[in-house]
Amino acid sequence: MAEEGHKVSLHVYDLSHGLARQLSMSFLGKTIEAIWHTGVVVYGREYYYGRGIQEVVAGTAPYGTPMRVVDLGITHIPKDVFEMYLQEITPRYTAESYSLLAHNCNNFSSEITQFLVGNNIPDYILNLPNEVTSSPMGALIMPMIQNLETTLKAGAVPQAPQFRQSSITNQVNRSTETESSKIQALKEQTSGKHEDAKPKVDPLGDARSKLQEEIGKEFAAIMATGAFRASEAAALATKKVMQKYGHIHMNAAQS
Repeated sequence: MAEEGHKVSLHVYDLSHGLARQLSMSFLGKTIEAIWHTGVVVYGREYYYGRGIQEVVAGTAPYGTPMRVVDLGITHIPKDVFEMYLQEITPRYTAESYSLLAHNCNNFSSEITQFLVGNNIPDYILNLPNEVTSSPMGALIMPMIQNLETTLKAGAVPQAPQFRQSSITNQVNRSTETESSKIQALKEQTSGKHEDAKPKVDPLGDARSKLQEEIGKEFAAIMATGAFRASEAAALATKKVMQKYGHIHMNAAQS
């Protein structure tokens, strides 16, 4: 008698909690739909890779509700055979060997679905690391990737970043001050002398003050719609104001 078939599906989660879609165009120059995490559901269990190979009751993974569920087909491999297979590959999927860019949960999901049903998981999930690192500003987010990797290695679930207006404006201020210094140095080099006779004026001082005010106004307006959480509203407000700041900055640099 043939072994009863078992449905195999892929639970797909967004580790960024929506922030990748909101901010990727501003920071990377291209839209990234999500930071994907996947788990394979079969035999009433969900299998995924983080702090080694993990197994939980289907639907109880610590990542919340899947962003989507992908039907991968039916397997006729008995559960005990699959469990022996997992034991064989366990030495390759340890907490120490985890790499967010090269050896992650999605690589694990793809390998075990290849064993179960003969197919890989969708390419758009597997290709995400290349999309990020090949983007114009991919190198700038490497510290964030490394922090996320450390969190996943520890078996913890990444949380959506919580933005506070004070920390946002402080970050903008630091960036503005650095760029202001560069502009001043460039002016001195092109003129061939220091303008000691003239009072020193921060060319972006007004813009910096305006940024702080506008971030607060944009945040309040977005929150008033009732359609966003505070973290989402802060992210959108910052994005809008930073775009405006970019134009202000360019004008100041050309003056």
